[in-house]
Amino acid sequence: MRFVIFKTPKPKRFHIVARYHDPELERMRKRRAEMGYEEAVSRDEELRMKMRRRWKGEQEEGEFQSFGISKRISFLVYATLILGGVYLIFFTDFIDKLLMIFGVGKVK
Repeated sequence: MRFVIFKTPKPKRFHIVARYHDPELERMRKRRAEMGYEEAVSRDEELRMKMRRRWKGEQEEGEFQSFGISKRISFLVYATLILGGVYLIFFTDFIDKLLMIFGVGKVK
């Protein structure tokens, strides 16, 4: 690019020839391919369809959502903490002793 003092260069033109695009026809072709009637789907398109289904939360054929071991362990830890807290608060005198340590509770 050369340096011009009084004249600014014009921007380059960008021109795209538009091709005919029918979104309804494309949707129909994809749907037929998903159902397995015609037209083999490319690997990339198949991956896109799987990702779209998973984002929507749909299950694929033969696939089941498992309640994983890590989710089970977290559930058990949280349940134990909650039940332990309820037990300490309602069925022991732990809170009274804790308050007495800080000087807020009644001295017996």
